[in-house]
Parts: sequence; C-alpha cells; structure tokens
Amino acid sequence: MLTVALCTLRTRWAAFTGSFVALALGVALLAVTGQALAASLDAPDRAPERFAAAPVVVRGQDTLRVPTPSGDRTAEPARPRAVPAAVVARLERLGGVVEDRSFPVRVRGGRGPGGLVGHPWSTAAFAPYRIDAGRAPRAADEVVVTGGWAAPGERVRTDRGTLRVVGTAPGLGFEDAVFFTDARAAELAPLSAQVVVDAEASAVRDAVRDAVRDSVPGSAGVRVLTGAERRYADADPHRDEEALTALNALFGTAGGVCAFVSVFVVSSTFAFAVAQRRREFGLLRTAGATPGQLRRTVLAEAAVVGVLASGTGCVLGAYGAPPLTRRVVGAGLAPAWFTLGDHTWPYHLAFWTGLLVALCGAVAASWRAGRTSPVEALREAAADTGATTRGRRLSGLALLLTALVTLALALAEDPGDLLHRKTYVTRPMLLITAAALLAPVAVRPLTRLLTRLPARLPGATGLLVRENAAAGVRRTAALAAPVLVTVALTGSLLGAVATLDAAKAAEIRARTTAAFVVAAPSGAGFDPATLNRLRAVPGARISPSAAGDVYVLEDGVALVRSEARAVDDPGALAATARLPVVAGRVADLDDRSIVVNEEWQEHTVGRSVRVWLGDGTERVLRIAAVMETGTGDNGVYVTAANAAGAPVDRVDVALADGAGPDAVAAGLRAAVAPSGGRVSSGHAWAEAASSGSGGSGGSGGATRAGLLLVLGIALLYTGISVVNTVLMAAPARAREQAVLRLAGATDGQVLRLVAAESLTVVAVGALLGLAVAGLDLAGMWAALALLSVPAPAVLPWAAAGTAAGVCAVLATTASLVPAAVALRRRGGHPGG
Repeated sequence: MLTVALCTLRTRWAAFTGSFVALALGVALLAVTGQALAASLDAPDRAPERFAAAPVVVRGQDTLRVPTPSGDRTAEPARPRAVPAAVVARLERLGGVVEDRSFPVRVRGGRGPGGLVGHPWSTAAFAPYRIDAGRAPRAADEVVVTGGWAAPGERVRTDRGTLRVVGTAPGLGFEDAVFFTDARAAELAPLSAQVVVDAEASAVRDAVRDAVRDSVPGSAGVRVLTGAERRYADADPHRDEEALTALNALFGTAGGVCAFVSVFVVSSTFAFAVAQRRREFGLLRTAGATPGQLRRTVLAEAAVVGVLASGTGCVLGAYGAPPLTRRVVGAGLAPAWFTLGDHTWPYHLAFWTGLLVALCGAVAASWRAGRTSPVEALREAAADTGATTRGRRLSGLALLLTALVTLALALAEDPGDLLHRKTYVTRPMLLITAAALLAPVAVRPLTRLLTRLPARLPGATGLLVRENAAAGVRRTAALAAPVLVTVALTGSLLGAVATLDAAKAAEIRARTTAAFVVAAPSGAGFDPATLNRLRAVPGARISPSAAGDVYVLEDGVALVRSEARAVDDPGALAATARLPVVAGRVADLDDRSIVVNEEWQEHTVGRSVRVWLGDGTERVLRIAAVMETGTGDNGVYVTAANAAGAPVDRVDVALADGAGPDAVAAGLRAAVAPSGGRVSSGHAWAEAASSGSGGSGGSGGATRAGLLLVLGIALLYTGISVVNTVLMAAPARAREQAVLRLAGATDGQVLRLVAAESLTVVAVGALLGLAVAGLDLAGMWAALALLSVPAPAVLPWAAAGTAAGVCAVLATTASLVPAAVALRRRGGHPGG
C-alpha cells in the first residue's frame, strides 16, 4: 500500500498541495510558538535597575499573607507600607540610611517626555546616575533631569512648580527621572516604602529580625533585599512576567487555532479527494483490494504528506522564529531582552503534532474510501448521491447538541463565565465543527434559496448555477467549509469584543450622572490644595474618589481581589453616580461598612465580611448595599478612611440648584490648572472611559494582537483551502465547460457561470458562518441579560463582510483562471 500511496502522490501531487502547505505553515507556527514558550520558561530574572549599585534595600511590607487550612494565600497590595520609623532608627545605627521616594512629574505644554518620575537626589548614585553637565540640586526649585530633553539653566513649568534645571545625567533606559533635593522630595512624597542601608547584609537582616522579635509595630513583613532580589524595589518588578504570560497566551491561542484549522483543511482536502477518486478505488476493489487496504492507502498518503510537511514546517519555523521575535519585541509585546534559546523539544513537538493532525484529518476519508464498492468503477454520473453519511450527520448533531447544552448550563450556573476571553475564544470552535459536519445537509436548501430569483430571470445562468451547486454537494461543501470557518471566527471573536465593549459602555453611561468629571493626570493624584480649590468652586458639589483594592477570602481558601473606589462623602456619591444597587442603600456607607456586588460569596445586607484593604490592613466591615454583578467592573465601594494613602484620581461634580454649567466648568478648569487635571462633561467622560475599557477580560494590546493573529491565520488557511479545492475540481469541471461551449455558450458566458457558481458557494459558506456567529453572540447576549446588562449583541458586519469578500475574490480567481486556460486549450471540444 505504501508503493501505491507514493505513486498516487506523484501523479496527483496537485490535489495534496493544499494539505501540504497548510500543514507546513501550521507546523512552522507551532515550532515558533514552542520556541517562544521555551524561551519564556527559561527567561532570566530582570536585573536590578534603580538599585543596581545599592548595598542593601529594606522594603516595607509589600506582600499580603492570609493563613488558610491549605496554606498561606498571598497577594501584592497596591500600596506597600512604609518602613516603620522604629526599624529605620535601628538601621541608622548600622550605617547610612537613604529614604527612597517616587512620584509622577508632568511638564506643561507637552515639552518633556511622558511618564517622568521624581526621586530624591541621594538615590541617584544607586542606579548609578552620573552627572554629565551641571551640578547636583541644592534648592527646592532645582532639579537634575535624565534623557537630554532639557539643558542646565533652563526653566520648566511642571505640576510640581516651576523648576530650574541645574544638571543633566545620561538616561539608563528604564525611566525618565527628575531628581529633587531630598527635602523637597520628602515634601512632595511623604511616604517612603523603602530605604537603602550602607551596611553588611547580615547585620541588616539581624536588625530586622530583632525588630520582629521585639514586636515593633509594622515590622512584620519588612523585607531585606540584596543581590538580584533588589529588582523588587524597582517600579513594577513583575512587568516582565506579565508580558511573558500575555505572550504565551497570544501564541498559545494562535497555535490552538492553527491546529484546529489545519485539521479542517486536511480533512476537507482528503474527503474531497476520496470523493473524486471513487472510480479509482472501485477499480482497485475490482482488482481484489480489500476495504482495509484502501483505508491504509489513504492513511499512508496522509502520513507521507504529514512527514514531508512537518519537516518543511520545522525548517520554516527555525528561519521564521528570530524575525518574528524581533517584531514581537519591537511591538512591546515582550521585554526588550527577550531572545530565543537553543531548545530542540519545540521542533519534536511541532513535527509529531503535524503528523498527528495529518492522520486525524484523513481518518474519516479513509473509512469512506474503504466503503467504496467495485461497481463504482462503472460510475459515470457527476451528481453526488449520499453526500452525507449517517455518522457525519450524527456527529454534527451531537456536537451541535453539546454546544447548546453546555451553553444552557453556563447560562444557568455561571453566565459571567461566558464573558471571559478563554471562553469566547474556544466556544465557537464547537459550533463551527458542528456546522461544517452538517454543511452538506444545508447546501441544497441554501443554494436554492440564494438562486431562487436568478433562476427565474431570462437566460440559463441562474438555473445552471443552482443545479450545478446542488448536484456537486461534496464540492460545494468542501469549498464552503473554509469560508464558514473564517466568517464564523471573525464574527464570533470580534463580535464578542464589540458586544462586551458595548455592554461596558452602557454600564458606565448608566452609572454616571455627574455633570462634570475631573480626572487627574495618568499615574498621579490630586493634592489637598487642589481638592480645596475644587470645593471652593461656586455651584459645584464634588465627590472625590480614589482607586484601590479590597481582598476577601472565599470558601476559606481563595483570596479574591476586587477593584474598589474610595469616596470621601457617600452622600455626594449618591448625587453624582447611579449605582446598580439591588439591596441596601449607598447612603448607609460609612467607615465601618462596604458596598459589594452580587459576585461576592457573602452579599447579604447587614452581614459582616472580613476584608484586607489595599495596604494589607485587615478589617471587618458591614455590608451596606449590594450591586448587580454586571460585566464584572462594578467592583466595591469603601470610604476614604479604608483606603489610607490612595491618591484621589477622580472627582465627580454635581451642579447645585441654579448653578450655570459654563461658569462651573470654567471654575473647575481654573482650580485644576496648576495640577494638570482634565475637566470633561459627564457624558464625554463616560464615552472616553467606555472606549478605553477594552473588551472583556482585558482586551488590551496583547489580546487584540492575538485576535488579529488568529483571524489572519484563519484567512490564510481559508485561502489555501479554497484555492486547493477549486484546483482539485478543475479537471472534472473542464469537460462540463466544454460541453457548454458545444451547446452554444460563449467563452464569456461560461466564465460568468463559473464566477457565479463560486460566488454562490462563498455566499453559502458566509451564511453558515454568520449563523454560527449569531448563535454564539446570542449566548453572550443572554448572559448579559441575566447579569442585568441591557446591551445588544454586536455582529461586526464590516469585518465579516470583508472576510467573505476576500474569500469571494480568492474563490472566483482560482475558478476563472483554470477555466479560461481549459477553454483556450480545448477550443470547445469536450474530449480535449
């Protein structure tokens, strides 16, 4: 059988080209994905940056530890605690102690770089920064800047006052720093979460250990950082881990979709090839071949294609991985130091996965080949009979039923799970597979529906399109299947993101009743002087709030984090926001209570819950009100007393009776001008906030890049499958087209018929894909309705139409080119 398979591949190589290309590209992508995963698993720890030359760094408690029966649960509070003064006093006996501080600095007029960070000058030597021009700051208005954006002697206007640049230092690549005198930095940022100690590390550890033993308040959890651990004193020390996790999710999703679509292409190709070779298999059966031998022949062909394609894919992956890595790093999706290693296991995994995909794709076709009877050798009719087997129909119905049942169970038990990215990316796969298996059943009715009007028009084109597409069910289904995959994935994935964006936007608009919203600059907060100026604006009732976190232990083992807003005045909050409260009253919120949402395990008004605040402080708070779960962004509300240290980053403003909006807006802008705040109307702020919310579960840059990568892969495979299917069918169609020429049709009429058939089949696939996307989005809409979020399902018609249009262009071009060549060669004679 291997000899027969090799001979078949040699003579029918064009029929297997699509499978070969699809598998080779899939294996290449899997190899690249594996290399990226291997590199991320062996990634080195980021070296210390700001404290690379510091002897020892002592950091206040920055880890929340909650004991549970199954071990400690940990989390990183948003605001680490300061090193206790009593501990600092003990450290000063060992050597010099320098307090570190960090705070945002914004240059007015857009002159300086974004993201400027202020520090005390004494910490510059620990990076180390070296002055290359000028001198160190000595007065409160003097600074040293890095990055070369200002020169000594210049004055710059900032939200920290007008500053005089007295020195510059070369930047080190990880921040744009502004160094103040130590005294001025202490005024601007009173909290010091870490100190640098010029002493032996062992002596520092002993001093901290003694403080804990002596029960010095706040000493528990103080960390002594030396060597590589000093990176934990840098800003956002886990950003590399988060970037690599997002990168793995991106490539993992792409690899999964690649394998899924590869099986589709391979199975479609082999199924169509077997259908075209019925007479050949019938002759082999007549010559004495057994059904098992035919099945083994088809599987041998798949194995040969799989081995060749997998080997080619591994080579492509080896050459393609480095450029792709550079692109990923350049796009900011991976750390700048990210490089590939010399791992070999990704190639083994990719090769054997490719071979397995080839064999799995050919299994169903091999069984169909084994059922070929000897009488098929005498078959002359081109019309398909029995195009859908009972097994295929049962499998399709089973998958469809499974998709519907699992959807119903999710809606009944946890509708919020349908809004998670991993769910709305994987759930359409089940529906797509079911639709593809049942596609031959839907081909005839959909074709007749689409050609009902054209078939009644003068001329035979519409009638021939209908009959040709209906008679060649296998060919039509094989061509419609990849279109179905692309349109369904486009509609489902982009539709899910758009639907969740619309739902979040509706929530934000419904919650916002403030006339104006004053937002602090990114990464900054309003100081007390700015808040006092805002309170003094005539006709304005303000509700300042700060972002924070609240942690709760659920089921005794899970430490769950919730985003929180800390408000100064619950009464003012009720006047500027319409929270989706289902029980209790927001006005009852005080320093001993909390407003939670229904997602919390304990959400009964009047009951008490044990929580940990953003700085790790443990509190027992009474539930004052309960909000709907919504899309998961409702969070919780506490008072400012339960968010000590959190900067006010937003001020909602309601108008007093008789106050003029224009006058209030002018007063608000004047009040926040020194600090760089932005004043927006409530409606404008809600629109901006909803457009920046990003779809569910974080559709940030990596998520959107992942979705575009997935859709790009699907479109690429669709092109391969469509062109391959059309080229496989071209020889059989050439005789039909020649007969039409003998019947009096012109070359133009034949080519128009071919184009109309291709467009009709693409339309069938697009309709099936839209049906799948619509059903998938209907499930998400039902989940949102159950979560009390009245938002419509959004089907991305433009994107789906673009995908279908690309498929139509590919199918039409691939059909017309061989048809035109065949007509020219045959000169209108059916025999050639």
